[in-house]
Amino acid sequence: MANLKDIKKRITSVKNTQQITRAMKMVAAARFRKANEAVVAARPYSDKLHEVLSSLALREKRKVHPLLARRDSKKKALLLVLTSDRGLCGGFNVNITKASEAFVNNETTGFESYDMLVIGRKGKEYFVHRPAYNVTKCHEGVTSQASYGVASLLGQEIVAGYSEGDYDGVFVVYNAFRSAICQEVTVNQLLPIVPREVSEDAVVTNYIYEPDRSEVLNSILPKYVEVQIYRAFVESLASEHGARMSAMDSATQNAADMINRLTLQYNRARQAVITKELMEIISGAESV
Repeated sequence: MANLKDIKKRITSVKNTQQITRAMKMVAAARFRKANEAVVAARPYSDKLHEVLSSLALREKRKVHPLLARRDSKKKALLLVLTSDRGLCGGFNVNITKASEAFVNNETTGFESYDMLVIGRKGKEYFVHRPAYNVTKCHEGVTSQASYGVASLLGQEIVAGYSEGDYDGVFVVYNAFRSAICQEVTVNQLLPIVPREVSEDAVVTNYIYEPDRSEVLNSILPKYVEVQIYRAFVESLASEHGARMSAMDSATQNAADMINRLTLQYNRARQAVITKELMEIISGAESV
């Protein structure tokens, strides 16, 4: 059995760790509220834009714009993977990297190869030791703010690569926010834009464009990609803070349980020492 000094030192160490985890939970909770507000604000615009663009893709011929064109060949696709720069958030990053691997290895998608554009230091550290996956670019330090400016730059880069024929499809993998304790790994197709599903007897009417079709499509289609990337950013950030808050809460509870067990062990060891000393005193007295 460990001596009293070692047990007491371990109790102090666990208490210090508990203070750290409790403080990290409070920080994550404060950041989570702000990130949750960003998600609530971004969802309606993103959903409505997706609805309009999927409806537009249904009405227009696929060759009218490069971002609407569905190519017969499926040689290469781009996978945008959103992870975090920091850890201590449970299975947040592991779930994303595992889902990305499963998507790339899934033969039903039909693409011959994949390039990965990884956002976040944790994703970079994971895939750097797995050369089987072709990571073309990594960006760190951009997930903590979920800036639309960064999403816009990424969207322009992705649109340019797809328009030039570097990729035949673009997908994004991220943790969609459901609640503070629930995040859902989501894979969305960014390009080409998927037409809206309608019933066979539905009447499809055409749009009237002002000033002209090409100018409207050239403006709104790249914007759609940027908005969807921005939404993935804010959803991922809220999910990260929620996951970290839950992880730190569990760590704090585990530390409390460990302190109780160590305290019980300390009391038993102390009782054993006292009993031994009493036995020695009694034995000494009897021998005299």
